[in-house]
Amino acid sequence: MTHSNFAGFGLADTLVRSLADAGFTKPTPIQEKAIPAQMAGRDLLGIAQTGSGKTAAFSLPILTALMKREGKRASRSVGALILAPTRELAVQINDMIRTYVGRGHLSSVLVLGGMSRQSQINKLARGADVVVATPGRLADLLDERKLRLDLTQHLVLDEADRMLDMGFIAPIRKIASACAQDRQTVMFSATMPPEIAKLAASLLNDPVRVEVAPQGTTVDAIEQKIILSGSKLKRSVLNGLLEDEGLSRVIVFARTKHGADKVAKGLDLDGHKVAAIHGNKSQNARQSALRSFRDGHVRLLVATDIAARGIDVPDISHVINYDLPDEAENYVHRIGRTGRNGATGLAISLVDGSELKKLRDVEKLIRKTLPRSGSLPEGAGTETAGAGAPSRRRPGNGQKRPVSGRRRDASADAPVFGEKADRPSGQPNRHHPASGKGPNRNGARKPRWSTARKQNAAGRRGKRSGAA
Repeated sequence: MTHSNFAGFGLADTLVRSLADAGFTKPTPIQEKAIPAQMAGRDLLGIAQTGSGKTAAFSLPILTALMKREGKRASRSVGALILAPTRELAVQINDMIRTYVGRGHLSSVLVLGGMSRQSQINKLARGADVVVATPGRLADLLDERKLRLDLTQHLVLDEADRMLDMGFIAPIRKIASACAQDRQTVMFSATMPPEIAKLAASLLNDPVRVEVAPQGTTVDAIEQKIILSGSKLKRSVLNGLLEDEGLSRVIVFARTKHGADKVAKGLDLDGHKVAAIHGNKSQNARQSALRSFRDGHVRLLVATDIAARGIDVPDISHVINYDLPDEAENYVHRIGRTGRNGATGLAISLVDGSELKKLRDVEKLIRKTLPRSGSLPEGAGTETAGAGAPSRRRPGNGQKRPVSGRRRDASADAPVFGEKADRPSGQPNRHHPASGKGPNRNGARKPRWSTARKQNAAGRRGKRSGAA
């Protein structure tokens, strides 16, 4: 059965009116399939591409159930818990829920790192209808007994595959075990690797599975292009593209935090209004950058994959991949920032010789060959290890061992060689073991040479020089 509007699902009248006021009139395919199953009380496993309307699909039935609930909230209790992998996605989900609720009397609380911990504790103390959280901060507050989940009747895991990549599976299992046993559980994921399938089997009870597009497919409304270029020419190519005023609101993706800062600095020097967002920036700085981009104060937002799934800014005309991502799946999420809500979009990727293998991985995932323009310098294209990957061959005679190389990592926001990594306060810096200043491979500090040993060594050198 298809529905031409949201009223046909049996949602609360307040939600239907708020959706109409916000301009949401016709359900998307994922909403058509997911909402009826949840309204019937079934667990749900959803596979959908980014930008398909998942937030409304899982939240509208939950909000309807909460509005029908009678009685007061218990202190520190949570009616519905929604877990998201990144702060940006959590903020976006919370904003959408407030839009859907409109003038309804439901409370929502954000629980995430980088924001006032005490403020979150104070809000939770009164009890909350909906909590939108990242797993790390919520698990900490759960350990400290700042909230209780035994009355939580609805649990949602959004972007479950991303949470797996970020190492959140153990906290998720802990959080789920603290929720009510008779809860309704909903899990959404863009892909379904074996680990996610295993997690779903352990958390969901006889779920309805809904899927609106093959895994890894991209939105048809997004045109995709490849520009081949030497790595040192990318800045010039990017500036050439930005001469077109049709690129009105653009996200530029870089592979690392250091790279994002470098690209943003170059664009600023070239006269463009730009903001940057990545994991090294504070939550306030990240929200400020997003706000400037959303309000049109800056034309360009330079980001790492932290923004690949976590933002929904209207009217993004273009996505430009300054670097291809290490994981092909993130390409799909990156370009999904444009071409949303029925609009068209254009995704352009600048590819140098060291990224050709990544390009082949992307094309294999999305099942299409992307049109190419431009050219690579002569001799380029033989690398297959990816941009900046260090050689694993041991240097032979006459070869110098590289001092350092840039490490590849599944997370674009993981520290790489040359970047400053977070370190607990008071912990000494670790020097190379051979320097004699730091701990050796076993963790013990290397002994300094005694004065007698130094004198003996000097005497031996003197005897050898005299014999010569």
